[in-house]
Amino acid sequence: MPKQTEKLRGIYEKAAGSGVWWISYFDSEGRRRREKAGSRGTAVKLYQKRKTDIHEGKKLPDNFRSAGAKFKVLAGSIIEYSKNHHTDSRNVESRVNQILPDFGERIANNIKPNEIDAWIIENTRTAATANRYRAVFSLIFREALRNGKVSANPARLVKQRREGNGRVRWMKDDEEKSLRKVIANLYPDTTYLDELTISLGTGMRLSEQFNLVWKQVDFKRKEVHLLKTKNGDARDVPMNSEVIAAFERMKLRTGNHTRVFPADNPRAWFEVVREHAGMADYVWHCNRHTFCSRLVAAGVGLKTVQVLAGHKTISMTARYSHLAPNTLHAAVETITVESKSGTRSGTSPKTTSQDAEMNYDDIIVCI
Repeated sequence: MPKQTEKLRGIYEKAAGSGVWWISYFDSEGRRRREKAGSRGTAVKLYQKRKTDIHEGKKLPDNFRSAGAKFKVLAGSIIEYSKNHHTDSRNVESRVNQILPDFGERIANNIKPNEIDAWIIENTRTAATANRYRAVFSLIFREALRNGKVSANPARLVKQRREGNGRVRWMKDDEEKSLRKVIANLYPDTTYLDELTISLGTGMRLSEQFNLVWKQVDFKRKEVHLLKTKNGDARDVPMNSEVIAAFERMKLRTGNHTRVFPADNPRAWFEVVREHAGMADYVWHCNRHTFCSRLVAAGVGLKTVQVLAGHKTISMTARYSHLAPNTLHAAVETITVESKSGTRSGTSPKTTSQDAEMNYDDIIVCI
């Protein structure tokens, strides 16, 4: 059995399991005082010190319990934090701004897990979106807890939703032709066609692509060097001839600019284009699905696709396995059966019953 923590008078965890301990006592005037101490050992020492000070008649510090930081202050800090630590900081900022109208003026320490859960239920439609907002709540409180601004992280106690793999929407060849035709007609003197070519040919995430600077594009090695990706790992993205040509045209247009792309994202023009092409359900991220789908359909192994796409786990890549030319039915057809003539369809002769028994034993050992 795990060792039980000895209960001590005046020392407690405000949130069970948080590892943040508090002390509670009455001063010489009979007023109840509470202080956050930190670790349990620190709390024991602080409690003993306060009791000694009271006994000796020493003046205690004032304002042990302030009202606490407002949620909007913590949220503002996390926006700046995200800009320095996350590649998708724009999404973090957008979600924070959605949360602030309802929680901004609240004292952060007074926010309960059930209130966060209720807000998520009210303001999200899918499990994936719910989990993203839960993650933002948790990030805000986690960093505030680390910096001593709150006593606990209530979002940690909000149950995470179960996500399915979701529908993989990818672009068919005729859709790409239609999309390119619309871009050429609506935006003939822009880099938009090249932006699309680079996206489809590399599978980069939107933030990875549109935050590129020219020193990351290595024409000599035919690679794009991504230093900070969504999963935290750097990776090199190979460029095919079409992608290289698109980057070269971009280079001629941008001149001496540091950034590769003139805008932070393609949303403004791409929404117009997809509507004209009759692809209202297709978003920019679907280009990444298209990249992976086309690789798998061409017979590229899932492990290679995982590396090229920068997936953290093979399970993410496995969503595209049904597109592989060697389907499950084709795979089982590779197991030949004994023909009527007594030989298998391959070139090996029929084995004797003794051989078969030996082979069976070998298989048992191998398993």
